[in-house]
Amino acid sequence: MKTRGRILVAAAAGALLATLASVVGIAGGATAADPPTVRQLPSIQGTAREGATLTAREGEWGGTQPITFAYQWRRCTNQPGSCTDIAGATAKTYLLVKADVSHRLRLLVRATNSAGSASALSARTAIVRPATSPPPPPPPGPAGQIKLADGKTSIPVTSVSAPQRLVVSEVSFTPSPIRSRDPFQARFRVSDTRGYVVRGALVYMIGIPYNRVAVVPEKETGTDGYVTFSVQPTAQFPLVPGGALVVFVRARKPGENLLAGVSTRRLVQASVGAAS
Repeated sequence: MKTRGRILVAAAAGALLATLASVVGIAGGATAADPPTVRQLPSIQGTAREGATLTAREGEWGGTQPITFAYQWRRCTNQPGSCTDIAGATAKTYLLVKADVSHRLRLLVRATNSAGSASALSARTAIVRPATSPPPPPPPGPAGQIKLADGKTSIPVTSVSAPQRLVVSEVSFTPSPIRSRDPFQARFRVSDTRGYVVRGALVYMIGIPYNRVAVVPEKETGTDGYVTFSVQPTAQFPLVPGGALVVFVRARKPGENLLAGVSTRRLVQASVGAAS
């Protein structure tokens, strides 16, 4: 009986050892680990522009865990197989520099575990573009400047403040001389004391004596600083050789007192001739 009991115990122990060996791999040697195998290629995230930062995406890998990754950024031309390692570029992120402009970037990822290593390459980025140039600084002087075709610079009337003032800088009448009581054109240009032409200024004109021409409403200067009135002479308009019509002109900034602020006033003359 004792012998049979020893046999049963030995058999049970053997079975237990066999079970443990199959679990931990000591029956026929340790269970082999699987080396890294790429399932999805690495990729690069970010914008291909100088000054931007690219970020490595390792892809997906099979194999025994844990798996660690190492990175190498490469600079490529448009020719096949023309990529070279960028010295020191072994981090997960890479800052694009001037030397990368007009090239493409590629990423080499090396995966390592207890069973070995494997490498995989990403696709190339788009061609790296130069950094976006900052917008040019605004020109010195008043806000709202517009360069005109005649070489002048137009500014809004809101950019005219004391001690600057408005100026009626140009005057013309069409026809000249005026030889009939048909409507004629009176054209004025408003500038400021710095030489900028002024848009949005309110201009008023009236003939002197007051009964010579009909009253016209105040008008606003355009982008070029000009304002044009169509003026209707009255029956009292004198058509005499060598005559003249005196015109009072005022330019002002909206919202300011008629006689204060940056406003200006000027007397001008329109030439008058005998009826044709």
